[in-house]
Amino acid sequence: MTVPADDLADWLRLAAVPGVGTQGQRALLAAFGLPGHIFAAGRGALAAVVGGTAADAVLAAPAHEDIERALAWAGEAGNHILTLADAGYPRQLFDIADPPVLLYVKGDPALLSRPGIALVGARSATAAGEANAGAFARALAEQGLVVVSGLALGIDAAAHRGALAAGTEAAGTVAVIGTGIDRIYPARNAALAREIAAAGAVVSEFPLGTPPLQHNFPRRNRLIAGLAEGVLVVEAALGSGSLITARLATETGREVFAIPGSIHSPLSRGCHRLIRDGAKLVETAEDVVEELRGRLGWPAPVVAPTASARGRQRRGAEPAAPAQPPLQAALALDGETARVLDAIGHDPVDLDTIAARCGLTVDALYAILLPLELEGRLAKLPGGRFQRTT
Repeated sequence: MTVPADDLADWLRLAAVPGVGTQGQRALLAAFGLPGHIFAAGRGALAAVVGGTAADAVLAAPAHEDIERALAWAGEAGNHILTLADAGYPRQLFDIADPPVLLYVKGDPALLSRPGIALVGARSATAAGEANAGAFARALAEQGLVVVSGLALGIDAAAHRGALAAGTEAAGTVAVIGTGIDRIYPARNAALAREIAAAGAVVSEFPLGTPPLQHNFPRRNRLIAGLAEGVLVVEAALGSGSLITARLATETGREVFAIPGSIHSPLSRGCHRLIRDGAKLVETAEDVVEELRGRLGWPAPVVAPTASARGRQRRGAEPAAPAQPPLQAALALDGETARVLDAIGHDPVDLDTIAARCGLTVDALYAILLPLELEGRLAKLPGGRFQRTT
């Protein structure tokens, strides 16, 4: 807790006033200063700022038991409530249209103010999409970007896990949730939320006990976009909430990135729409870092030339670009396995088609496909189709 309990109680009371909203709250703060001054003002002065109905609501706002419960929560180890007046409140949220007056944080609130990248995408993601999200998140966290996402199933969860897998020396991850900080949705991500709180931060603007209401999740998305320097959409159908996050990012001057996919996949169409509309197509984590480097004021990497590169430079030839390491380590393949992967290509394909392309029996094909699936190189999709993940 970063402000005295009495002052924090006034902030909580202001946030709980019904019918005022974040814009009205900020208007009152701009007019009167701290919340204590707001509650000490007369009706006429309040009405001049927010109107008579809202002024009556402010004056009638009680110091009820929910405020006591929030104060008790903030007093527990690892819990924080940040107000607009706190030095630790993330300043980048002032770029969005309606920064919340309060933020409930479980974990390290300092991560909210560090350079971040949002990774978002489909809840019903493909295995390849989740693999990409995890690999990109890990690589970006290792390069110093806090991975921000929404703790949803699919791409969000994979992104958080990838950032956690980067270890304690990496930048970490922040989960922005659409419920009260004491309620995790979906419930199956409760263990993941505990891991994030221990090594990163979970954050919400909603009061304790707020259930998973549908209209709160678009509001959550604006915080995901606002906390990050850019938004990377990994997989998204047309109409996806991830496209809302991307639009909000554009409106607040953030960069938008998208990973392309198969032209046959509905979960690629949202990314392809973003790319057509100006989002930057990315294939590696370094594509994202290079685009954000100037925005963050990070220096360009210094790569010492190899002997062969120095020879090319002396001969006046263009130096070779440094090799980009793949996001997933390549495993040795025998000739027949490599031939099967080539036959599958990068679009979902059924077993009979693969067999016809390879000239193998179905039984022989299964003996090759199963190890590839276990190694994570191949995903089995609904309808008996297969798709490469590498």
